[in-house]
Amino acid sequence: MSTSAIDAKDTAAIQAAQTTVAVCDRSHWGRIKVSDDDRLRFLHNQSTNDFQTLKPGQGCDTVFVTSTGRTIDLVTSYVMEDAVLLLVSPNRREFLMQWLDRYIFFADKVQLTDITDETATFSLIGPGSDAIVEKLGAEAIIGQPYGNHLSIPSVNEGDKGGVIFAIGSGLASPGYTLILPASVKETIWNKIVELGAVPMSDRAWEVLRIIQGRPAPEQELTDDYNPLEAGLWQTISFNKGCYIGQETIARLNTYQGVKQHLWGIRLSALVEPGTTITVGDEKIGKLTSCTETAEGYRGLGYIRTKAGGAGLQIQVGEATGEIVEVPYVSHEYPQ
Repeated sequence: MSTSAIDAKDTAAIQAAQTTVAVCDRSHWGRIKVSDDDRLRFLHNQSTNDFQTLKPGQGCDTVFVTSTGRTIDLVTSYVMEDAVLLLVSPNRREFLMQWLDRYIFFADKVQLTDITDETATFSLIGPGSDAIVEKLGAEAIIGQPYGNHLSIPSVNEGDKGGVIFAIGSGLASPGYTLILPASVKETIWNKIVELGAVPMSDRAWEVLRIIQGRPAPEQELTDDYNPLEAGLWQTISFNKGCYIGQETIARLNTYQGVKQHLWGIRLSALVEPGTTITVGDEKIGKLTSCTETAEGYRGLGYIRTKAGGAGLQIQVGEATGEIVEVPYVSHEYPQ
C-alpha cells in the first residue's frame, strides 16, 4: 500500500523514535502461545531459526516459509519457562494458527493458543527507551542481547501474569517490546506517555517501517520472495539441520544464488506498489511499498542483483528514484 499526506503528529513521533523515544500500540498484532513438551522441537522444524539452543528468557526473530522457501511471515519469538510466545503480523495471525496446526501430528505434544485478545503489545522506540524501562521497574533487562526478556509483576493486584519487557523495538531503532495483560493496557500506556514517550500512530509506524526497511507480509513477504532476498539473514540458522523450506534456502546460500535484493528507494513522487522498476528500457525490479515522509517520498523494492545497488538511478513508473541502504536488512552472505 502507498501512504500519503503525513501529518505533524506523525512527523513528531518519527522524529522522537529517531532522537528520544516514541511508543506505538501494536496490540492488533497477533500473539500465539505454543506450549507442551515438544514446543521447541516443533518450532525448530517449522521455521528458519535455531530454537533448540534457546533457553527461557531468550528470544529470536524467525521466518515461517513454504516448502519452496517462500516467505509467510517474519515473527519474533520469546521462550518462556513453559511456552514460546510468537508475535506475528496482524494479517498473518489466523493463517499461521491454521498453518502451524496442520503440522502438528498425532504423537506431537504441542498446543497452540491464540492469546491476542487477552493481551496487548507496545513498542518503545528510540535511544531514550532505557530511561522509561528503568522507571517501570525492568532495569535488569537493559543492555541484554536482542530477544532477551523478563517479566515483572503487573501493576494491578489479581492480574494473571506480569508485563514482559523484551529487547528489540520491532524496527531497526533501539528499543523494547512490552507484552502485557489487556486489563492493564490503558494504565501502562498512560504511564509510558507520562514518562515522556511520544505516541506513534499505526501510520507513522508504517512510514518508519518503510524508511528502515522492515519487510511486511503481502508487500515484501509474499510467495514471490525468499528470506535471503528479503535480507533477513539474521533470522536464519545454516547449521540447524532440516526444516520446512531448508533445502532451497541452503542452496541459495551455498551457491550465492540470490538473484534479487530488497532495497530502499528515494523517489521523486508517490508511486503505486507493484510498479515496475527500470533502468533505461531494462526491467530490473518491482516496487513493493511507498510512503511520503517529512524528507520526501520513500519506497521499498526488489532489485535484480546484477543491476546494482545503493546509488543506482532508476525509473519507477513516472517517478525517478535512487536506490538507498536501509538498516533493517542485510545483503551480505555470512562468512
